[in-house]
Formats: sequence, C-alpha cells, structure tokens
Amino acid sequence: MSDEVSDTEHQDHEGMDQEGGELARARDVLPSLIHLLPVASRPFFPGQAVPLLMDAEYWLPTMKAVGETEHKILGVVLVGSDTSEEARTADFKPVGTACRVHRVHSEEGKLQVLVECLQRFRIEDFASRKRPFSARVGYMPEPSPEPEDQIKAYAMAVINTIKELLPLNPLYVEELRMFLDRFGPDDPSHLADFAASLTTSTKEQLQEVLEAVPLMKRMEKVLVLLNNELELAKAQHSIRQSVEERMQKQQREFFLKEQLKAIQKELGIAKDDRTAEMDKFKDRLKKLTLTGEAQKRVDEEMDKLAMLETGSPEYSVTRNYLDWITLLPWGVHSKDKLDLKRARRVLDRDHYGLEDVKHRILEFLAVGIHKSEIAGSIILLVGPPGVGKTSIGRSIADALGRRFYRFSVGGIRDEAEIKGHRRTYIGAMPGKFLQAVKDAGTANPVIMLDEIDKIGASYHGDPASALLEVLDPEQNVDFLDHYLDLRFDLSKVLFVCTANQTDSIPGPLLDRMEVIQLSGYIAEEKLAIAKKYLLPRQIDRAGLPKTTVRLKTKALRTLIDGYARDAGVRRLEKQLGKIVRKVAVKMLEGAETPIEIDSTMLKDYLGSPVFRDERKLTGPGVVTGLAWTAMGGATLSIEALRTHEFARGFKLTGQLGDVMKESADIAYGFILSHAAEFGIDPGFFEKAFIHLHVPAGATPKDGPSAGITIASALLSLARNKPVRRIAMTGELTLTGEVFPIGGVREKLIAARRAGIKEILLPEDNRGEFDEVPEHVKKGLKVHFVSRFEDVAALLFVVRAE
Repeated sequence: MSDEVSDTEHQDHEGMDQEGGELARARDVLPSLIHLLPVASRPFFPGQAVPLLMDAEYWLPTMKAVGETEHKILGVVLVGSDTSEEARTADFKPVGTACRVHRVHSEEGKLQVLVECLQRFRIEDFASRKRPFSARVGYMPEPSPEPEDQIKAYAMAVINTIKELLPLNPLYVEELRMFLDRFGPDDPSHLADFAASLTTSTKEQLQEVLEAVPLMKRMEKVLVLLNNELELAKAQHSIRQSVEERMQKQQREFFLKEQLKAIQKELGIAKDDRTAEMDKFKDRLKKLTLTGEAQKRVDEEMDKLAMLETGSPEYSVTRNYLDWITLLPWGVHSKDKLDLKRARRVLDRDHYGLEDVKHRILEFLAVGIHKSEIAGSIILLVGPPGVGKTSIGRSIADALGRRFYRFSVGGIRDEAEIKGHRRTYIGAMPGKFLQAVKDAGTANPVIMLDEIDKIGASYHGDPASALLEVLDPEQNVDFLDHYLDLRFDLSKVLFVCTANQTDSIPGPLLDRMEVIQLSGYIAEEKLAIAKKYLLPRQIDRAGLPKTTVRLKTKALRTLIDGYARDAGVRRLEKQLGKIVRKVAVKMLEGAETPIEIDSTMLKDYLGSPVFRDERKLTGPGVVTGLAWTAMGGATLSIEALRTHEFARGFKLTGQLGDVMKESADIAYGFILSHAAEFGIDPGFFEKAFIHLHVPAGATPKDGPSAGITIASALLSLARNKPVRRIAMTGELTLTGEVFPIGGVREKLIAARRAGIKEILLPEDNRGEFDEVPEHVKKGLKVHFVSRFEDVAALLFVVRAE
C-alpha cells in the first residue's frame, strides 16, 4: 500500500430513480461487509471528521485491505480492552460507526489516518476473527427529525448548555464552529452526537449514547452528560480563578513591598537586611567589654560580612558567628551578695539538717568575702541519690545572688559538647559552657554539672579530659572554645558538680575539686523534712488547701521505715505524693476534710510495705557487718557453717567481688594460724569444710571493710558460741592489724536503721567518728579496735548496759 491512498470518488447518485424520482443517498449504498478497526479510548459519532494515529505494525494490513475496496468504508468500534492491539472479538462493543477513509500517511512506524464518520451500525456476524477484522453489519439509519415540541425543548436545552460551556473552555468554540459549518442547529440527531463528543465522559457513557438510536432517549442521556461536564468545567474555572487571584495578590504584595523598601531606603528611614544585621551587632557591642583579641576578630568578621552576598552560605556562617560573639557577656558580671548571715538563712530555708555541709559552704563563702570575690574553686557534692545535691547548688546561687544554670554531663561521649564544634562543620555551635554563660547573661554565674561521675568516653573523644581545662582555675581564665576560637574568661564562674560516688571520676579531674560529702538522712531528719518541706509541697502541687491532709507523726515514722528507708528523701516524697493524690480523689467523692491518716491506714493508701525488718540472724558463725554503697550505708550479715568433715576446705558464696574474696582468705588464714590463741580446738579445722555465705546473693558485694566481720564469723563457728548483737566494720591483715575504712557516717546510719546500738570501728577512724553529727552518734556505743585481739575480746563478753 502506498503512503498516500487517494480517496475514490463516491457515487453522488445525482440521477433520478426511475420509479420514485428521488435522489439516492450515500447510506443506501454502504456495504454490508466491512473491515473493523478497534479503538480503546472512546467511540466516534456520525458527522465527525476524526484523525487517527495507529501502530503500522498492527494495522497496516487492515488499512491496505480497506484501500483495496471501492467504497473505502471502515468500521470503527469501541473495545473493552485497555489497548486496541490487545483486542479480541469478544471485546468488541455491539454498535460502532461506519467511516470513510480519506487519507492514510505512514511515517516512522505510525499510520496517520483521516476518517469521516457516516452512520451507526450493529455487528451481526464476524467474517474474520483475526486481524484484519471484518464483519457483516446492519446499519442503523438516523431517525428523521420530527417537529415535536419535546424534542425541540431538549434541543434548546442542549444548545443553552453548550452556550454556558463556551466561556469556560475556549476549545469548545472551535469545535462548535466546525459543527455549524457542516450541520445546522435544527438537526437534533447530529446535535446530540456533537454534544456528546464535546464531553470528557467515560467511554462506557459515550458508548451508551452511540447505542441509543431513538432521539428522545439519546438526548436525555446527552443532556445528563452535558450538565455533568458543565459542573466540572465550573469547578475547574473556579479553582483556576482562585489560584490566579492568589498569585496576582502575592505578586502585587511582592512588588509593593519592594517599592516600599526602595522608597524607605531613599528617604533614609529603613535599611537593608545586611545593614540591619550589622547595626544590631554594633548596638550589642556597645554594652560589652571585649578583649583586644576578640575586638580584632569582630572587626575582621564585620568587614567580611559587609563584602559577602546575603544569599551565600559564607554570609550565613559569618552572621551566626558574630551573633554568638555579641551575645556572650564579655566583661558583664553580676554583683555578689557577700553576706554570711543571708547565706545561712537561704541554706536553712531550703534544707533541713546537713549541718556539716552547710558549714563547709559557709566557710567557702567566708573566704570569698575576705577576698571580695568568689572564684577559682570547684565544689563537688558527693552523696547517694535524693539527698539534695542539685537543690544545694541552686541554694548557693540564691545565697550569692548569681544566675544559675544546670546541665547534666551524664552519658556525654563527645568532647565537642564541652569545647564546641569547629566552624567548618554544618550546624556547628559552641560547647555547653559558653551556651550556659550566654543564657545566664553574666560572666560569673553558678554552673552546675550534674552526674559528673557518669560521664562517658567514645571514639568521639574523652569529655572527662576536656573538662580539665574548664575546671582548672589556672587554665580556665583563657578557656578556648573550638567554635569561638577566642579566649574567654571562665575563672569567675562558680562550678558546682554532683556525683553519687568518686570512684569513676578520673584522678586528675577529682584533684581539681573541693569534695563535700552528703551522707544519707536518719529517720528523725526525714521526719522533719517530710513535715516542713515535702508534704506541704505535694499538697500545693495538687492544688489542695494546706489543711486538707494531716499525717500523724506515728504514721510518718511508719511510712519512713516501711516505704522509704533509702538514704535520700526522693522516694519519701513520691510516697507522700501518692497519698495526696488519693486524698484528692476522696475529696471529689464527697469525703470531709481535713482527712487524717494514721499508721493503720497506710496500707490502704500505699499497699504493702516495700521494706521489711531485717531478719535478726543469730547463732554460732553469724555476724553483722556494715557496708557502704552508692545508695548509702547498709548492714551485711555474714554466715559461716561447717558443712562436713569428709575433706578440708573453704567455700565462698553470695556473689562476692575480688576484694571480699581476698578478705575472706586473709581472715581464714589468720584464724587458722591463731586458733590456739583464741581458744579454738586445734582439731576443728583439720577435717572441716567451711562454707562462708553472705545473704542476698543476687546483689554483687565488694569492698575492703569486711575482714574483721568474716574473721569473727569463723571464730564464732569454731568456738560454737553466738556473737552478741553487735555490728562491725574494718579491714584485717595477716598479722591481725585492723585497718581503717570509709563511709563512717553512712555505716552508723545503717546501724541505727537496723536497731543495732553497739558498733566496732577501727581505731584509725576515731577522727572521722568525732566529725559525725551528735544526733547521728546519739544512743550508739562505739568500740575502737586496733587489733583482732580487741575484736575477739568484745564478741562474747556480756557487758552491763
């Protein structure tokens, strides 16, 4: 088939029919056997001239077959498949449109075909079920227009709807012009088909119109589709109009703002962004006293800022850097309130007890008063959780009248958190200390470093080592932050650190600190704290009147002993908060106030007691020791038993650490070698297998203070005599010397809590015992021992009380 297939002349049949004398019409000579072309997008309607673009590989044979016929008629039929290439005869719709092929052009594997749609037909039988498809068809002539009022009304409704569509979419105007060139508005059949073809309805809806031959039925369907199209076009027009209006408004505002900026700039009443930023920095600098180095750097950065483009990344980096420099309080110091009496009032107002701690803080302040400045010292508050370390730091700031800033260094693994990031990194910023100074607004705030014993280390660096420069009074006068890259004076800052224990703090860091120990509270102190601070605070937080809850003293004692026996008061405050919340519920349920709570009602409010009385283990081989933990002091029972005589041996259980195992071995060796001196049967250890156990095996235990306790348990077992109710602590050597231990106050508090009145301490700890407050020592009988012979002499002798 050639690229251009000429259109054969269609018989016009201008001659007169011999019988009727009427002109013969084109549809009278349409062939009954035609080739079919499936289309998947939408059906075609009679009266249209449609260009088609199809794949030559699939449809060239079909077009060749059509070109070889005299009539050049092709049947275009809608198919249900997604593409025409996939169509099978089962996919063909029953009604299609007969079209005359006017032009076929082949180019780059595509066929461009122009067809004129003539008349509807119905497929009666397929002559060929494979490409090229062909079928026998029956034509469906257009109904002759009838001058019915209803059809005219429908036609007018269709025309009016099309008129409404014309302003909404300019494409409809061109389509209407082409229609009017061929048909008139008084041709309702072609008008209905034309109106349907205008819409963007689905191919199934358009196929229903094509299959609707009766004019009334067809026009009803078309009018529905037209109205849907009109609503859609109106919505699209409204959206487009709204978007255009918004864009016009934004553009108008933009131009007006730019004009306003230009006018203000000409009049000298406004500045551009760069000038405004630089003036802001200059205003800040007027209130500061920069060092010569810092002033030089600021001048250089200001010159750079004036030259850079405002949209460049370097401009943003320089602006942020100048922002930080000018926000730091260079030379800005708050005036200290150097009044010792006022400081004492503040400390007493915020804290009950802790007299030794308060004395240490007041001594520290007194030295500062004599020097007329408080600087160059770092306070380290060490104690178990809940004893008030953080709140003491806040009280120190209040006593001095300084700004207070607190942050936790626990878990910090990156030294950049301390000394800042270099400016070359994205998102770089100064370290925590310069951030603290900036937020405080003065160069001499009180900065608290919480949990300094829990600081970490990783491949990012060692933050604990980075703290050395910050916390060294000899170095922090010229502290260098990586981001700022300028020397900043931190020597006027008062650093207050907190820790639960000092073991994990690096030696060089610990050496720079003034250590103040905070021991746990005894029951009497907790009672006073609960009455004076904790209960009123919890009632206030719950929004209740002050007299709502009344806790009797006996109930408070029971609460402290059974529910909050730890060293601090945090658990005690939580339990009081739980009581207050339950009281709030009872009030809403109609209970009368004040609500009094006695010790018998605590179980209803708090459940069963968390702590129970320690079992008083007695008998030969059982001795009570005293131990120190990060949570405070604790009693430690030690049991020794001869399990059998089959073999000689010594076994340890109770999850003991290496130090305690060494203490046990030393005690066993000492007692074994001095058996005769302590009245032990020489044959007792020859075949005895000794088992030494420390109860609560799930808890790890270690420390150099259980030597004399283990030796006493072995001595009691060997002599088969129970030890009096006495507690002891001290390290033992192979020669029988008793060495000193730590945590005297915590261990005395633990003994009082357990109800033990008689205690053995190493002679070398007498000085530390003298420093323990009197209210802790009250009622305790303490014996100081220097050798194990002194211990043995006190174990079994019944003394008059």
